[in-house]
Amino acid sequence: MYDRLSDRDATTRRLSTTSGPRRESLIAEYARRSEAAYAPDTLRNYRMIIRLFSAWCAEHGHDPRPPIAPAVVAEWVDGMGGRLAATTIETRLWGLAELHRSHFLPSPCRHQLVELALKSVKRKFGAASRQAHPLGKVEVLDAIGQLGSSRRDARDRALLWMATDTWCRSSELTGFRVRDIHRQAGGTALLYVARSKTDQFGVGAYAFLSARGTEAVLAWIQLAKLKDGDPILTKSQRGGARTPLNGATVSRIIKRCTGRADVSAHSTRIGGVQDAFRIGCDLSSIMVAGRWTSPEMPAHYGRMILASQSAAARVSAAFAD
Repeated sequence: MYDRLSDRDATTRRLSTTSGPRRESLIAEYARRSEAAYAPDTLRNYRMIIRLFSAWCAEHGHDPRPPIAPAVVAEWVDGMGGRLAATTIETRLWGLAELHRSHFLPSPCRHQLVELALKSVKRKFGAASRQAHPLGKVEVLDAIGQLGSSRRDARDRALLWMATDTWCRSSELTGFRVRDIHRQAGGTALLYVARSKTDQFGVGAYAFLSARGTEAVLAWIQLAKLKDGDPILTKSQRGGARTPLNGATVSRIIKRCTGRADVSAHSTRIGGVQDAFRIGCDLSSIMVAGRWTSPEMPAHYGRMILASQSAAARVSAAFAD
């Protein structure tokens, strides 16, 4: 039977023995093609991982250049245990594996020593991922109600409505252009999500925007005199450059408007899922709303609500008297 991993490893071994000039040419071509194949955030994250690993190697007397011995990688994993979440460590290992792929070398990250080190870290410190605090509809509507009539308030009102209605990630929110609004009967609208974290090739999807949200977004567009190709979420200053906000700025605006330091741009996505479970929405409709292709993440976001609605909770309520 065909074994993809074995075939890939065999190909890597053949390439690793290729002559010097040809090998250097392949490495240069891989780097060039990576720039076009990977998203900018992925490339930035990869370069950060390599910088961090190189700094760790300098501190511990190791050579950061590939090929890197599995024992060195295992030692690196040990050092990250307890300081970083298991999912972050796995991301760091992805970066190191990609470094070896870029040089057509077998990855040390699949070596049993590294796998055992990762399992040890998970067993000792746990594998739970840190989740952003939820921000539900009621709290967002309260924040919207406290906004005034300034240009900044108009922009922030549009941002809050988009965040709470669409359940979009920050990269999706900041990517919306005026032309992405599609009006519907009844005053609602759909926002066209051209690309997302799980749609790097631009298949596209749609996110719902309520009638009040549509009104707020259109009011901001009219006030700011934005054109079809302009980003919806841009600077609020009159005459300011019409460039999209970044994710960190979206998080700061949400923190400021809600008065909460523990929320981020992702909080409305989590809060939306929890609100949906509270009012009895099924998992499939939640997946459609958040544009998930598997039930894992929405179920993860709603696990506290699902526990309070579980059979055990219902049995306890039935026998409460």
